[in-house]
Amino acid sequence: MPPFRSLLSATILAGSILAGTPGAAVAQTTPSQPVPAAAFTDAQRQAIEGIIKDYLVKNPEVLQEAIAEGERRQQETQKLAQSAALKESREALVNSPHGVVAGNPTGDVTLVEFFDYNCGYCRKALSDIQALIKGDPKLRVVLKDFPVLGAESLEASKIALAAKQQLKSDKIFEFHTKLLESKGRVNGERAVAVAKEMGLDVTRLMKDAQGPEVKAALSENVGLGDKLGLSGTPAFIIGDEIIPGAVGLEPIRKTISDVRQCGHASC
Repeated sequence: MPPFRSLLSATILAGSILAGTPGAAVAQTTPSQPVPAAAFTDAQRQAIEGIIKDYLVKNPEVLQEAIAEGERRQQETQKLAQSAALKESREALVNSPHGVVAGNPTGDVTLVEFFDYNCGYCRKALSDIQALIKGDPKLRVVLKDFPVLGAESLEASKIALAAKQQLKSDKIFEFHTKLLESKGRVNGERAVAVAKEMGLDVTRLMKDAQGPEVKAALSENVGLGDKLGLSGTPAFIIGDEIIPGAVGLEPIRKTISDVRQCGHASC
């Protein structure tokens, strides 16, 4: 019997004996009705606590097992909640008018990336996204500004989303790439410099950056990230799977292939 279950049985046995029902304790592994704590005297409770303490001192691995089991259950609960949130948010993730689309706009599989312009791992993952777009003509990519790394990231995202209103679809990813490849911290000033480099109307850009469309996009992205329990960037969503972190090209490519084959992130 596993140590944790042994402890449970020992505790039940001790409680049953101290409650004056030894026969029931021997005949069954769990009592038919839970014994309330108030049913025990102070002396009985102290005796039970002593049995448990003695058992844990002699079998410290039980605590490790209990902690591991608690973490497993917590992760399982979080996974279920995340899956439900992902299903509820599907339309906003994939087809929101606020999304920045790269690759094939009518592709058969959509990859969603939540990113921050000052995220080093997002910069690392950029080459993977570029390779995927180049190597998979059926892939649709949706980029979600998720400025979680401070005020500078927020400024950069506002300018980038405003730039979208002036750029043709084939130039939006170019702007994104230039900004993400910037050296050092990326802020509003750097984003404006990229906009100038690409010939955008800066006066209009600054106005649009404070406009309702940009505010709506950021509000939606942050709301989605919170709902999905995203704690950092990058985070990729493919089919029914959330992939946290820069995991590399091949795992993402494999997930795309599985979604294309069977409709799920793992066939």
